[in-house]
Amino acid sequence: MGTLYLDRKGLELRLDGAAIALYENGERERTLPLALLDRVVIRAETKLGSGVVGALADAGAGLTVLAGRRGERVAHLLGRPHNDLRARLGQYAVLSDAAARSRWSARLVGDKLRAQARFLRHALAGRPDRRKPLTDALGTLENLVAKVDPGLPVDVLRGFEGAGAAAYFAAYVTLFAESLGFTRRARRPPPDPVNAGLSLAYVLLHGEAVRAAWGAGLDPLLGFYHAPAFGRESLASDLIEPLRPRVDAWVWEMFRSRTLRAESFSTDNGACLLGKAGRADYYVAYDAFARPLGRLLRRQCRALAKGFVAAAPFVADREEDA
Repeated sequence: MGTLYLDRKGLELRLDGAAIALYENGERERTLPLALLDRVVIRAETKLGSGVVGALADAGAGLTVLAGRRGERVAHLLGRPHNDLRARLGQYAVLSDAAARSRWSARLVGDKLRAQARFLRHALAGRPDRRKPLTDALGTLENLVAKVDPGLPVDVLRGFEGAGAAAYFAAYVTLFAESLGFTRRARRPPPDPVNAGLSLAYVLLHGEAVRAAWGAGLDPLLGFYHAPAFGRESLASDLIEPLRPRVDAWVWEMFRSRTLRAESFSTDNGACLLGKAGRADYYVAYDAFARPLGRLLRRQCRALAKGFVAAAPFVADREEDA
């Protein structure tokens, strides 16, 4: 199973039996069996009809559309919904339990802080010249991990996460060449190549979490750590928090190996944008990196759904015919 990235003008998708045919400027380029497609990501203006959309949904393939020049507006096609309503009913019931939300949040924050610490230890082995900022951040993260407790209110846990992020990124920025202009985590718009690389990967991984939650019968909008908010898939935001340090490590390696370089990017009205050649390298590398994370998210969502079903009110297996 793979991901098809569409990032050039003049592309069109057409349904061809059990496959999708890709056309460029009216010329047929290739055919992709639906059974081998896990997701389609559209970044550039692309034509596709309702038949293609329906076939992707029937095949369980996700569709993510990154709209606008900066790819900031996102739309998702999530495929068939899960038929078992009990998972969502249980999710709603658990969401209303403050103690359960605190337990979930404590685990999430603890996992994220530990993942940040693991990456910094790995970075320290490769960059002993950055020992001071890395060990300072590690000390802060280890202290915060010791304080995380499932009985703490969610707001207190958010404070721990914020303090950890400040210490972590103060060390993380020192791993990159000064010429990249990366001095802090910033987005909307990302002002430098590193922030642009991070933001795109976070968006793509968030989309995978939305689809994993939906496929398991969960409501992606209702999170436990991230409060429900208009237009935000808060559960997906919850799910990817502990995975963000893995993204950070991957982006560091992309620049460290010079797969991405400063010249791979351009600036437009204060926004740093990944160029066409850079995007081609980025998507190939990201697909290989993210595949195991997608499997992990699906396993986590299935486990969550199983727990939520146990907490759900009774629902008949099938509605009786009238």
